[in-house]
Amino acid sequence: MPTDFDRIIDRRHTASEKWERYAGCDVLPMWVADMDFASPPCVLEALHRRVDHGVFGYTLPPQSAVDAIVTHLLERYHWRIDPEWLVFTPGVNRGMNLVCRAIGERGDAIVVPTPVYPPFFGAVANSQRRLIDVPLARRTGERWEFDFVALADRTPADARLLLLCHPHNPVGRAWTRAELEQLATFCRERDLWICSDEIHAGLEFDGREHLPLAALSPEIAERTITLQAPSKTFNLPGLGLAFAIVPDAAIRRRMLGARAGLVPPDLSPLAYAAAEAAHREGEPWRRELVAYLQANRDTLATFVARETPELKLAPIEATYLAWIDATALGQPDPAKYFEQHGLGLNDGASFGAPGFVRLNFGCPRATLDEGLRRLRAAVLAARR
Repeated sequence: MPTDFDRIIDRRHTASEKWERYAGCDVLPMWVADMDFASPPCVLEALHRRVDHGVFGYTLPPQSAVDAIVTHLLERYHWRIDPEWLVFTPGVNRGMNLVCRAIGERGDAIVVPTPVYPPFFGAVANSQRRLIDVPLARRTGERWEFDFVALADRTPADARLLLLCHPHNPVGRAWTRAELEQLATFCRERDLWICSDEIHAGLEFDGREHLPLAALSPEIAERTITLQAPSKTFNLPGLGLAFAIVPDAAIRRRMLGARAGLVPPDLSPLAYAAAEAAHREGEPWRRELVAYLQANRDTLATFVARETPELKLAPIEATYLAWIDATALGQPDPAKYFEQHGLGLNDGASFGAPGFVRLNFGCPRATLDEGLRRLRAAVLAARR
């Protein structure tokens, strides 16, 4: 049976971070990257089976879950990995923090193309490294791109690592092979490691197929740490399971050492059960989801162009997140302004881009329609 993505699931009173932010207020939450859809039936069934077992002790990575991930990477991306390369963590953000601690020394520089998901900045600060902020190039009405001239000019000699968001949150880019190859060449020439956050890998649109950076070549894989998780694609963020793919044994040892006392080595048995089911059986559901999200994206883009032309929206090639330039509204804090008009969005300032907002369209169509109604009302009020 096809999935009913139009079904409204009431998430109030469930301690949902997304919905509790505005509890008791007439504000529609369309901010944090957390979809309002139920997880795939195969995942729910696997969780029920694991709960029926009744014992939830400390759990090692099950071999069956490891095999499911390895098979998934091979079948989806034609990327063959050694199971020994896997380092499990309770989330991609924690994995990125471990990578930042494992490469270089305190005070070394880490290069971060911006705007970007705010925990990138936190990972640099937490590891006592130095942030080198290199803005992405932006062409009016077109997609965002790497600024390789700025990368070359601003990357210092003591830089040891570049943090890549691929696909990109928040600008919605699905980087092309040519772009990835140029970036990898730059990093090789500058002797930079690359940490590639690929948590949105399953959410590329218009027939695109995700290309893991490390799958470009063995030479690139040697200097790349890839972070993946089923959490965004299959809506499992609360279960807390991610994995780093680390071909280099020395970096793997350093990550495991950095984990001591900070990141638990044992993850939830429910998280492993859900991840295995998602990777082994979730592909048909994922395809349905991508088609639904793509239609939501098209509805959003058409609406913004027709009804709120003051807002500028670059093409969204991946993710369920819209990155909106609201500077033309003349509001010093556009996120607060939209909130006052009943719409809860992310503030672009935390991503390194004041004047922008981020909107989550991973929701039933009726929810999106109501969000767009509130968006239009806010823009109309700003015109007066």
